[in-house]
This record gives sequence, structure tokens and C-alpha cells, in this order.
Amino acid sequence: MKSSAFGPRTQRWLRFILGGGVNTAFTYGVYIFVNLVLEYQWAYLIAYATGIVFSYWFNAVMVFRVPLTWKGFFAYPLVYVIQYGASALLLGVLIEVAEVHETLAPLAVTIGMVPLTYMMSKWVLRWTNRLAMVAYRTRVNPGKSKL
Repeated sequence: MKSSAFGPRTQRWLRFILGGGVNTAFTYGVYIFVNLVLEYQWAYLIAYATGIVFSYWFNAVMVFRVPLTWKGFFAYPLVYVIQYGASALLLGVLIEVAEVHETLAPLAVTIGMVPLTYMMSKWVLRWTNRLAMVAYRTRVNPGKSKL
């Protein structure tokens, strides 16, 4: 039996932080590579989309340990839509109201968004996993499945 100095919740958080770091490095590499052949906006779009796909895979498989599903795959980008809106709002408040310098505010926003992104990722992945399980049970045993 394998023991750890950290409990399951802490291990999940550490895997989430590690995944964020790996995803950042990976998508930056994609951006740099694609930018060699395409304009920066196209390179950024491709890198950003690739990062969402990688994040879905990493968080489903490595962090929250739920099966990959098509529902999860298509629902997961909502995390990033909400995160972007919350980040833009917080960025504006930090710069305009709290008078944090424009070069430092995005760093604070990024750090501040980690708990929100974690909670949203957890919710979306577990919710879509639950839906997939209900759909499976309904096909196997019609009329006997409940959320």
C-alpha cells in the first residue's frame, strides 16, 4: 500500500497546479511553433484551443480521475468562457479602482483565478461524468436510473 504525506484533496490541488504549469508551457510552445508559419493571432487561437483540449484531458484523467466523455469535452470550454469574463472584470477593478500597475495586475488575476478555475473544472467534469453514467444505466436498465 502506497502512502503519501498529503491527503487526496491536497494531491488533487497539486496535480491541478502542475497541470496548469504544464499546460502553460505546452501552449506557449504551440504558439511559438505555429507562429513560425502563421500570423500571431492565428497562432494564439490555435494555441488557446489546444490548451483547452489539453486541460480537459489532463484535468479529467490526472486531476479529477473521471472518464473522458463527449459531453465533458463540449461542456469544458464553458469553464474558460466564465474564467475569461471573471478575469477581465477583476483586471479592470485592479487597474482602474485599486490602481495596480498594468504589468502586475494580470499576474494577480491569474493567481486569483486558480481556485475559481479549479472549482469550475471539478464541477463540469463531475457533472458530465454523472450525466454519462445516467445515460449508460438508462441504456442498460431502462427506467431504473437516477441522478
